[in-house]
This record gives sequence, C-alpha cells and structure tokens, in this order.
Amino acid sequence: MFTFGKRSAKFLIALSIVAGLISYPAHAQAQKAAAKASPATQASANDWWKGAVVYEIYPRSFQDSNGDGIGDLNGITSRLDYLKVLGVDAIWLSPIYPSPQVDFGYDISDYENIDPAYGTLADFDRLVAEAKKRDIKIVMDMVMNHTSDKHKWFIESASSKTNPKRDWYVWKDGKAPGVPPNNWQSDFGHSAWQFDPKTNQYYYHKFYIQQPDLNWDNPQVRKAMYDTCRFWMKRGVYGFRLDAIPTLFEDPQDRDEQVVKDANGNPKINAYGDQELITEGMTDNLPKVHDVEKELRQVINEFPGRILIGETYFSNVADLRRSYGIKNDELHLPMDFQVGMINKLDPAAFRLRINEAETQINGNEPLFVFDNHDNPRLDARYGDGVHDLEIERMISTVLFTSRDTALFYYGDEIGMKTTPPTRIEDVKDPVGRTGWPKEKGRDGERTPMQWTPGPNAGFTTGTPWLPIPPTYKTVNVETEVSDYDSLLNWYKQLIELRRNNPVVATGKNVMLNTSDTKVLAWARQIDGQPTVVIACNFTAEPQKFAFDLSGTNLTTKQAKTLMKTPGSADPASLDEVNLPPFGVYIGQVQ
Repeated sequence: MFTFGKRSAKFLIALSIVAGLISYPAHAQAQKAAAKASPATQASANDWWKGAVVYEIYPRSFQDSNGDGIGDLNGITSRLDYLKVLGVDAIWLSPIYPSPQVDFGYDISDYENIDPAYGTLADFDRLVAEAKKRDIKIVMDMVMNHTSDKHKWFIESASSKTNPKRDWYVWKDGKAPGVPPNNWQSDFGHSAWQFDPKTNQYYYHKFYIQQPDLNWDNPQVRKAMYDTCRFWMKRGVYGFRLDAIPTLFEDPQDRDEQVVKDANGNPKINAYGDQELITEGMTDNLPKVHDVEKELRQVINEFPGRILIGETYFSNVADLRRSYGIKNDELHLPMDFQVGMINKLDPAAFRLRINEAETQINGNEPLFVFDNHDNPRLDARYGDGVHDLEIERMISTVLFTSRDTALFYYGDEIGMKTTPPTRIEDVKDPVGRTGWPKEKGRDGERTPMQWTPGPNAGFTTGTPWLPIPPTYKTVNVETEVSDYDSLLNWYKQLIELRRNNPVVATGKNVMLNTSDTKVLAWARQIDGQPTVVIACNFTAEPQKFAFDLSGTNLTTKQAKTLMKTPGSADPASLDEVNLPPFGVYIGQVQ
C-alpha cells in the first residue's frame, strides 16, 4: 500500500490544519517564487496546468466567515491550508462578481468587482496572495455569453433603439404582433425571446429571461470582454473557465430549430413542458466560436502561464479536438465530459472515451471532470446505494491515474451526497421552480461543505443558505482525516502518487484487456521508467483478474503494489489480482 509515511504523524498534522491550529509553511514557496527562474524552468512553469489537480469551489457553499449563512472569500482563504495538504494545484471559483443572484452569480451586473455577499476586492487580493504562498493558482469563472439584465450595458441597450449599446445585445422584431422571431427555447425552459414593450422588439436569452445574450458579432463587445479578462489577470488570476462558450453565436438567418421526435413521430416533450429542439449549429457550437477562442488565446498569451478552460458539453471527440484549435491556438483545456458524464458503470464506454482522449485530440492534454455545480453528485449518477463509497473510490482512481488534467468538485473527496429538496417551497434554484417536479433543480449538488460533525457541519455559525445534508455527522473532513481508509485519505494518496510518480503524472495511457466487460484496466508508460498498471472492477461481484500486457512490451508479471482497495490482498502476480466489489489495484511492474 502506498503511504505518506508514519500515519499518526500525518493525521496529526492534517487534523491540526483542519482545526485551524497551525498554518501550512509558505516561506519556501514565497522564496521559490522570488528567485529568478531560468528560461527552461520558466517554460515548464508556464505549463503548470498539464497534469494539474484543479478543485472547483462553489463559493456560496464552501465556508462562511461572518455568520450570514453564505460562503465567502475570507472563508475560502481560511481553508487554503486544507487544499494545500490535499494536493490541489489550482482552484476554480464559480462567479463571485456583483449579481442579482437570479442564477446565483451567472447573471453578472459588473465584471470588475466582487459581490458584497462574498467580500471585497481587497478580500479577493488577499485570497490570491495567500494562495500564491501555497503555490495554489486561482482560476475564475468568466461568463461571456450573457450578462444580467441589471448590467449597465443592457440598461443602456434597452433604453432605445438608437442607443449606442443597442447592438451589444441580440434584438429582433417579432414575426407578427405577439409572435417571437422563431421557436428557439431557453435552456431553462420556454421561449428564448423576451418582448420589450418600450422598444417593441424581442431580446434573445439562451438562459434565464434576466440573462440577455451579448452580440458577439459586435467588435466593441469583444474588446470590452477581453479587457475584463486583462483586469483580472493583472490582479493575479491564472486563467478562466469559460461558461457556456459554445453558445456565443446564433444562426444568422434566425431559422427555426428542428423538433426532436420519438419513435412514433411525435414531438418529444422536456421537463419544462416544451418540445425538444435540435440546437446544434443553430444556437450552439457555431463555427464563429472558434474565432473568439483564438482571439481570447491571444489575450491570455499576454500573461504567461495563464489558461483557458472551456465548458464544452460535446457529443463527439471531433468537436472536442476542434476546441483546442487546428494549430492548438484556442482553448488549453476544453472539458471532456464524454468520460465523466457516461453516467453508467460500463467498462467498454469508459475504455472507448478514455482512449479517444489519448489518441484523437492530437496529443493535447485532456481535462477529465466527473462532477460540477450543474450536475447531481457522483452518488446519484454512479452509485447503487450500497457500494457508493467503493464506487467513488474507483471513479477517483480513473480520474487521477489517467493521463489528464484532473478537475473535481468540492466535497467529492469526502463523498458528499446529492440532497435535493423534497418540496417546491424549499427550492432555491429557478431551474427547479420552473421544472418541478420532473426537474428539481441544482440545489442538491450545491449544499454546504461538510467540515465537522458539529453544528452546521462547521460551515457557518448562522443559518446556512441551503440545508446541511443529514449525512454530515459521518461524512465530513474532520472525521475522515483520522480514518486511514476514508475516501478523503484515498484522494490524498492518489494525488500524492500522481505528484511523485512521473509515469502516473505524464505517461501515455495504454488500454489493457480491451474485451473485458467487467474490469477496466490500463497501463501508464514512459520509456525507461517502470510501467504502472491499474485495474478497476466495475461490478458488485469480486473478480479474479489477470492483466493482459500484450502491446506493452512487458515480459514480467511481477509488480509492487502502490495502492489497493482497503482490506484487499497484494497479488502474487499480475495474473492473480483479486478485486473486491468495485475494487481497485494499482501496481508498478518490476
């Protein structure tokens, strides 16, 4: 079993950090940053994101520092030592800008400030500085598709048809009195067109009515948004996660979208009671998005080491490949949801998608993500209600031992559960209020972080903005730190293995046992380094597994165990690996 050293000492240090008794020593990182790097070292530093571990924080739910029940920037700063010990390289913050909070921050009214609920610009600067001391980088969420209807740009745009900012947004005449320009729908239900009686036109909103879409054909819009990126990078931000980036453009002819039909030829109806439409090529994934991505890359390149992450829900690897740019001059890391959102434990599907990322994106770095603030947590999408812990241990193994940049969501490391509201009266997310009861919204995956078994799970001294799930008594950081076999310590070990073993960090992926329907297995290889092999049992039954190493140029079946499911035995050889239900084995071939 791979270990950190003496268990008791490690737990004492980690527990002290969680309890706030000591601080992680940052002087070494500060001195390192102050030293002048050689050109080769600097080039390597600029590629920090390759193989990095990125942690998504939903600030509203991470840590409250002032007792108002809402997480904030100072709360995040107070937990940086925890993230450092966990092994996080960067944190992605979902939006913290001023906002009416219709979509909890994704409706931005000012791109160059901080919402008072989260703190101030001074608090943000302190977070960046303290994170830098711990060698943790800050990545911000940048919402470019739309603004809030309370943004000064839209207020001006809506004031008259002759206002200079009128064409900063998408305005159209209706087909007839009371009839929208076409049948386009909001992703959050009903028509994507909102009538403005003052100017007698409709404005387009891909999402909520209060989120009017910007007109990205307008060069002034592009310049304003690029300057916003520069504003934050000058404050030390290391890049942006680009929200809904494929939706920047719409069909210039404003044609109706096609209706999706079922096997009987009848229109399919979604959770909002609307007909399902085919958005591809009409309001989603238009070619002009790539022009913007190239321009953004040039802006980012003004600040060495900065990155672009894309929210890219693509259905095929070809679209994913294009998001990197034909000349690798667009996004550094488009999110590969084709792996993490398979949403069933199917070894063949995992094998196919992981291999596509290895072989069909021109050697680029894949970004794997299994969880985020918009999707039910892992337990709801992969769990069986009996083996959830083992399944989450197995999924984290896929995430951290594949060749990728690994992105995970706060609370995944302790096994937080999806906890949706049971009554419409308790729903905070407008998606749930619109789609209830078929669509319960996203509150269930946004509940507060569970730090301790104490009051409000250590999240707040006030009333939390969402209820604390009842699982917090046992599913929390403080409890899991002191349990060597906990999911939290499994995450720590995987990240430590990834950091210290160059083969796990950067080696190529080679899929093994490619016809196996129960076990997903692969090798990580670098010329001249010992091969690492991984096996994950995708079933609830024990499996006796033999690694098929053909295609790896290996002749031995002897291996040193690096990690394995707690309680399982070391195999005598790679021909005799006993995997428990949803069990994991990681070995270094000797």
